[in-house]
Amino acid sequence: MPKETFHNLPDGKKQTLMDALQKEFSQAPLFQASISNIIKRANIPRGSFYQYFVDKEDAYFYMLNQMLHEVRERFLGMLEKSDGDLFDAMVTFYQTMTEEDENFHFFKNSLLNMNHKIEKTMSKIFENEQSSEQCARLHASIDKSKLKIEKDEELYYVMKIISAVTFHNLIDRFSKNLSNEQALAQYCKQIDMLKIGLVRD
Repeated sequence: MPKETFHNLPDGKKQTLMDALQKEFSQAPLFQASISNIIKRANIPRGSFYQYFVDKEDAYFYMLNQMLHEVRERFLGMLEKSDGDLFDAMVTFYQTMTEEDENFHFFKNSLLNMNHKIEKTMSKIFENEQSSEQCARLHASIDKSKLKIEKDEELYYVMKIISAVTFHNLIDRFSKNLSNEQALAQYCKQIDMLKIGLVRD
């Protein structure tokens, strides 16, 4: 997590630094990213960077968690539009993750250079063992009556399965350079197979 000095920055300076981090981690994965590039873009001395973050990894995971918070909010909106249909919302989510918005290359680099810590962090988009307001809202937005589950806690395992399939397909999309149409067709086939086992008749 950032140090207190980062949180105490004026909004303008904080945003400039965030933009510099976003650009660097979009152009290079964590292990190749350069603090020199970050401080040059942010127009700050190297010493200032270490007043705000412990190291490059600290800055990266702060950015990743900020973006994942935004992604969860978008996913909540997708659930609401689909009247709580988890599978419809997942297909919409998958489509948006393959569209080239401002965070596309950041997430692409993260997925193609996944380690255990990145994977654990990204999995929190859909499922989290620890309670949080956002995760509670997400679970409350899902129409559980459509799923073959008996207890609320079983939803956690359903989300683990669906998130694993989703991330695997996103990695396939990026690593094999599939077109969005090819990738979506492949994903939908797998989602349809999951629905056979998880959706009530």
